[in-house]
Amino acid sequence: MNLLLDIGNTLQKIAVFHNDNEVYGQSFPFVTKEILQTVFNQYAIKYSIVSSVAKTDAQVIEYLKTNTTMIQYTHQTKLPVTILYKNTESLGLDRIANAVGANTLFPDQNVLSIQAGTCLVFDFVNERKEYLGGSISPGMNMRFEALHEKTKNLPLIKANENYANFLETDTFGSLSSGVLNGICYEIDGFIESYKIEFENLKVILTGGDAPYLQKLIKNTIFAAPNVVLKGLNEIIRFNV
Repeated sequence: MNLLLDIGNTLQKIAVFHNDNEVYGQSFPFVTKEILQTVFNQYAIKYSIVSSVAKTDAQVIEYLKTNTTMIQYTHQTKLPVTILYKNTESLGLDRIANAVGANTLFPDQNVLSIQAGTCLVFDFVNERKEYLGGSISPGMNMRFEALHEKTKNLPLIKANENYANFLETDTFGSLSSGVLNGICYEIDGFIESYKIEFENLKVILTGGDAPYLQKLIKNTIFAAPNVVLKGLNEIIRFNV
């Protein structure tokens, strides 16, 4: 079995895969050695991999190195897709894993994977298994926080899909509508641009904020949680 650790900006996720199937998955504010030990008591882990965009506990890394064959995930790691990015070293490892996961779900097809999390991230892999890049903009909560922090009177709110009409009649509704619809218009606009350039486009929506958005997006999308984790598992399989 493979253990995957995805250290994000907001949450840290652990998953265990048996072949292609996720048999365990949970998110934590911060993963510790003790949490890992609990998982290892339940599953016979052989391989592990870590993708990190934030601080990782040194004890966690040491525990994985001691108890598993740990795949060193860097920009030099062998991948099942070709990275065509101008500065590969500046490309987030989570974005690479996301691209691999998208290609795994739809092999030999043009795939746009949209991560709706701390940031709104678009990653595109073409039918030749080539990663061409994408775009990054503020995520949903970041937009709510900016509206609150950069103004004097606007409150800090959380998303509520019940307040997503384009015409709302109070401040709470207006903020919710502006952020939710703004992101969805952005997503739909990007999808339409990709469709012009690439035929038979498959679109994946993933990330923690996907449930708020998927009903509001006009284009056909495939809701696929944990695409990054699926990509990390595929990277292990490719290297092993």
